[in-house]
Amino acid sequence: MPTERQVYLLDPQKLSPETIAVTFAKTSRSPQSFAEIAQQLTDEKSAEFHEKWVVGYGHASVAEHAVLHVAVENISRLAVETLESNRLASYTEKSSRYQKWENDRFYRPAELANSPLQAVYAQTCQLLFDAYLESLPQVQQWTARQFPQRPDESPAAWERRIRTEYVDVCRFILPAAALANVGMTINARALEHGLRKMLSHPLEEVRAIGAEIKAAAQAEVPTLVKYAEVDPYLQKMEAAFTDLPLQGDSPQPGQGAWCTLVAYDTDPVDRLLAAVLYRYGETEFRQARARVAAMPAEQKRSLLHTLLGSLGRHDNPLRELEHTSFTFDVTIDQGGYFELKRHRMMTQSPQRLTTHLGYALPRAILESGFEPRYRQAMQAAAEAYEQIAQVSPEVAAYVVPNAYNRRVLLTTNLRSVYHLINLRTAPNAHFSVRRLAQCMAEQITACCPALSGLLPAAAGESWDSIERQYFTQTE
Repeated sequence: MPTERQVYLLDPQKLSPETIAVTFAKTSRSPQSFAEIAQQLTDEKSAEFHEKWVVGYGHASVAEHAVLHVAVENISRLAVETLESNRLASYTEKSSRYQKWENDRFYRPAELANSPLQAVYAQTCQLLFDAYLESLPQVQQWTARQFPQRPDESPAAWERRIRTEYVDVCRFILPAAALANVGMTINARALEHGLRKMLSHPLEEVRAIGAEIKAAAQAEVPTLVKYAEVDPYLQKMEAAFTDLPLQGDSPQPGQGAWCTLVAYDTDPVDRLLAAVLYRYGETEFRQARARVAAMPAEQKRSLLHTLLGSLGRHDNPLRELEHTSFTFDVTIDQGGYFELKRHRMMTQSPQRLTTHLGYALPRAILESGFEPRYRQAMQAAAEAYEQIAQVSPEVAAYVVPNAYNRRVLLTTNLRSVYHLINLRTAPNAHFSVRRLAQCMAEQITACCPALSGLLPAAAGESWDSIERQYFTQTE
């Protein structure tokens, strides 16, 4: 056998995903090269291998080598949430920031077929789309006054520059029923887990999407996802905990902080520095903790600057930042949550989308003169939601616009939140999630002053300055 180093790709155009997975799996017990192993395999032999080892003996990690690229088109943004809830996958979706939705592009749930509520639903979604389309030119004109055309700028270039500014505002009116396309790259093991969630979901649309993805995937990985079925455990949890009575009244809109750091390590800096010392040293962790605890504050600060202050633009912080924990209770508009949900390394527990927590009113809506029409649309959505929720709160969520607020519990480590702050406080980030990222940075540094100036939040801004610039009151 050759002993020189070799690096090459297994061609997915010549080998099926299941065959590639078996090729990699067999190297644990075969001295042959990957190319030699692959030459001996057929799709039938690969399927037999997976039936025996992945299904029969539970060696599910083998399925991670079978990667699929799934195109899903014309599904509701509400369904997108479940599809994108798989942590170990990559997604690109139709952006409501850079694209304008066409009229009548909303999902019609089968649950309301032949129901009097079907007309209420359709009329409300159409009203929201009409309001959205009416808002675009009006808010565009206001935006153009805020960002005048430059002397050397063509009309097309000017439109491209201000487009995100006004589309970012108008998208607050779009309902969760708005249709979108999503591209997903995922391995077969993660897909099987995702399919179980979708097939067990209370919404018929999500269950149907799960069945269709499973059928499409089986054309490429006939063995690895064929046992993905409804998960009784997930359904049991849904039934046991949904609407379980709690002591006391639920906070109403406007009561309490919208972003609260509710739990965190009492000594995150010491834990972090001890973890880094542990990595580069030879002591037990308790010894590293004791060493850090005995350090002068100035030495800790110097080490933190070395750790975080020297990061370049394309550098990733050490994984030792993950030995920390912060939990936030957040109330954010649905459009902002749609940006936030992409940070899947965090543990996110969103509550059901409703109209019960009020809605955000962007300042551009107010100052462009579109406020009366905007409020009319929000009121219509709230009324339709209450009617439909009598039958199904899950289906009622389709009519909720992006402007309405939603609660989500976030548990993150310092490495993950560093990435969020770095990305989402940038000037081109949507202002809803920009406000959140700034607030999270401020609350972390308030509880841990040693991190002040070391988190990559945009300078010269604060969460409340962003709020004053982009929002009026929340209703």
